[in-house]
Amino acid sequence: MTALDFSLDTFSLTGKTALITGGASGLGRYYTQALSSVGANILVVSYTKTGWDETQAIVESYGQTIDFLQLDITQKDAANQITHFIKNNSHTLDILVNNAGMQKRHEWQDFPDDDWDAVIDLNLNAVYHISKAVALLMSENGGGKIINIGSMQSYRAGKFIFPYTASKHGVIGLTKAYADALAVHNIQVNAIAPGYIDTPMTKSLQEDEMRNKEILQHIPAGHWADPKELMGTVVFLASNASDYITGVTLPVDGGYLLR
Repeated sequence: MTALDFSLDTFSLTGKTALITGGASGLGRYYTQALSSVGANILVVSYTKTGWDETQAIVESYGQTIDFLQLDITQKDAANQITHFIKNNSHTLDILVNNAGMQKRHEWQDFPDDDWDAVIDLNLNAVYHISKAVALLMSENGGGKIINIGSMQSYRAGKFIFPYTASKHGVIGLTKAYADALAVHNIQVNAIAPGYIDTPMTKSLQEDEMRNKEILQHIPAGHWADPKELMGTVVFLASNASDYITGVTLPVDGGYLLR
């Protein structure tokens, strides 16, 4: 492609299919909306059916199709179940967004082993296994995009959230390792590291006057992000516009890491 060939069609996902774990609630629904708005058909894999109806309405309003698979992706055979579902429904898969995640908070001396295991299993182990299974499909179809979701805790400490911090640091390493290994198969692997986003999960922080002030003083942009401010990034990384980008973790943080 030459510069003269460039157009907004480079960002189009028409005819492509995207799998989004946890894609019917929270930030995952915004990723689903973003990708479907530029032409992608959607497969959502989630632990519960929460948000399915609302998410289906959003995707269909853009004229795209959506399928749902209810699954605990920490199960040992979850990755195989996903690929079997894709094959049995005659889908190809072009984009994977490893969005599903959780956080557990405790004092270090009281941190339960079970909570450590649960967070690592979902935030890191599931990303490894699902990426491997999906990459095998993508390599058979000529390539694809894998987008992992990191965090500000991919870079910083978190003295009450040990497994979350460890897992999100691990996501960056896993992103680099898969990017290196899969480049030969025309699969680009990148990550997004959201900053402080205005969601129901962060309301308690925003309502804590002292903590909210500390956070805002750390953000050059001066405000918590609207979830929609992540949508352009996921479209870019899922589209042909990012074909020569791989192994990168892109902070979407209003400059938070600068301070």
